[in-house]
Amino acid sequence: MLLGLKRRLLLHLLRDPSYRFLFEPPPPGEAVSIDCETTGLNTRKDDIVAVAAVRISGNRILTSERFEATVKPSVKLNPDAIKVHRLREQDVADGRPIEAVLPDLLRFIGARPLVGFYLEFDVAMLNRHVRRMLGIALPNPQIEVSGTYYDRKYGDAPPGVEVDLRFMSILEDLRLPALAQHDAYSDALMTAMMYLKLEDLKARGVRLPRARAKPVAWYGGG
Repeated sequence: MLLGLKRRLLLHLLRDPSYRFLFEPPPPGEAVSIDCETTGLNTRKDDIVAVAAVRISGNRILTSERFEATVKPSVKLNPDAIKVHRLREQDVADGRPIEAVLPDLLRFIGARPLVGFYLEFDVAMLNRHVRRMLGIALPNPQIEVSGTYYDRKYGDAPPGVEVDLRFMSILEDLRLPALAQHDAYSDALMTAMMYLKLEDLKARGVRLPRARAKPVAWYGGG
């Protein structure tokens, strides 16, 4: 009920009625895996340099239906971020501004749920620009794969068990192939693979065996 009220409020606040499609029922069984690469990890000051998304339909990843864009950021790249995603100033100089990328991205996503790893960060980076354009944040439901993984792996664990939620650790534990990490499309594709594997485990009521304890860790995104 509260979720419905929030969506009605967001729809009321929507500045541009041509984006009402964000509030329509999504195609049954579909979602979109999304990933952003950024100038740094400060959601208030840093900006997006690349964004990619791939559609998921049922138990299939529609790699032929993908979205990729290099974005020209409004701020300088942090040297530490360059070491992660290897995108330099000259690599993004010819990118489109985010204001030009967003309309295409939003139409690609539509009303589908968003799937991601450390999704809160990616959505926060996008919402800074979505709010300026539409007056609202993205209304799409959000699915955090690390949360689903935690439920399958540690949901019934006794207190004190150490948890490993690193991106590559989850990928390895699910026995999924590793692609080039910190490339927006590759990360979105790997996240989509995680999502489908975890949804299958959840549907079958299967829990992942807990291996030896590892330190708590999170992939920082960007």
